[in-house]
Amino acid sequence: MRSKLLSLATLLPVSALWAAEEAATEAAEAAEKVLTLDVGNTAWVLTATALVMLMTPAGLALFYGGMSRSKNLLNTIAMSVMGYVVAAVVWVVAGYTLAFGTDIGGVIGFDSLFLSGIKVTDLWATGSIPVLLFVAFQMTFAGITVALASGAVIERLKFSTWIVFAAMWIIAVYAPIAHWVWGGGFLSKLGVLDFAGGTVVHINAGVAGLVVALMLGKRADFGKAMFPSSVTLTVLGASMLWFGWFGFNAGSELGADGIAASAFLVTNTAAAVAALSWMVIEYITYKKFTLLGIASGIVAGLVAITPAAGFVDTGASLIIGAVAGIVAFYGVNGLKKALKYDDSLDAFGIHGVAGIWGAIATGIFANPEVNELGTGLLYGNAEQVMIQIEGVVVTIIYTAIASAIVFKIASILTGGGRVSADAESQGLDEVEHGEKAFNLR
Repeated sequence: MRSKLLSLATLLPVSALWAAEEAATEAAEAAEKVLTLDVGNTAWVLTATALVMLMTPAGLALFYGGMSRSKNLLNTIAMSVMGYVVAAVVWVVAGYTLAFGTDIGGVIGFDSLFLSGIKVTDLWATGSIPVLLFVAFQMTFAGITVALASGAVIERLKFSTWIVFAAMWIIAVYAPIAHWVWGGGFLSKLGVLDFAGGTVVHINAGVAGLVVALMLGKRADFGKAMFPSSVTLTVLGASMLWFGWFGFNAGSELGADGIAASAFLVTNTAAAVAALSWMVIEYITYKKFTLLGIASGIVAGLVAITPAAGFVDTGASLIIGAVAGIVAFYGVNGLKKALKYDDSLDAFGIHGVAGIWGAIATGIFANPEVNELGTGLLYGNAEQVMIQIEGVVVTIIYTAIASAIVFKIASILTGGGRVSADAESQGLDEVEHGEKAFNLR
């Protein structure tokens, strides 16, 4: 008996040592797994970043440019291009740290300016892609968001005012909301779901554009027939937006996996069915199948599926897209006409209205079998709908107030935000840029 006890006593330290070594090994393996760059994920997010970049100075520029009148086509394109240019600079200076820096009270982030302290070898929280790649990916989102807002105010806004507004708006409006939803702020803690930017991007841009449009006032010839300079350019732009949107939505998974694949598919499905629903409701109303309407429906579907892309299945995407085409159609052809505001290219009617629908729809259709991080009404979590509505309301209120303040300051700094009556009549291509979009001689 004594010998057995002695043997046991001898083995116990050895067993403990083995257990400790095994635990240490597992911990080391876990740490290594977390801190090891994934080449496949990195390659995919690099590609997605390039796709999203293409959306602003090419896709959106052509989409908006074709809808403007020929005398303002270049100015409209320039506003999209400059939105991206300004964002690219502002983001690395201060935007990124405000959005994704260390959380301060759930309201704003901050680590340091100019990306100081971020090393080439540093990995994002997922542990699979470089931090600098995440910075670049998110920068493209900031760029397209501010550019989207320009659609509400083209043909009457001074270019200098736009540049100042864009820079200030990214800092004062976009970065805080991005932090609230994606950077560990109070909306993320509340449980708001926004996979790729329904709230952060589209509602934000739509409301900002509407507010500035109201402050600027209507165009001098608002209410008269205004013909797009080139529906061809608009459709080409919509197609490029559709293409880039795969990076926008599927790229937001930050990895090449099943959720990214699902987001890719539902994005395509929602865009297609929204084009169909817009086309049908337009024919019922006006007895015409317009290509401009089809292009607008595509974008509306893309907007609506954005917050839900990584949370819903293909069946839900059919519903989300179908409703998006209808609500955006009435946002453009009903709401604007009823309230008589001049949202030049329907930034609010498409992005604001479809974005609101998409955010709420996420709370309805989020499927835990697609993504365990989201459970909606149809899967037993009715509270998620109310959480989504809270996120929408908070975003609308803050964006409206902050955008108004930013635009007022930008207008003062640039000697007034609106161009002169003569400049508006002549066209901003010649007055602001000294160029013409078309030279037919």
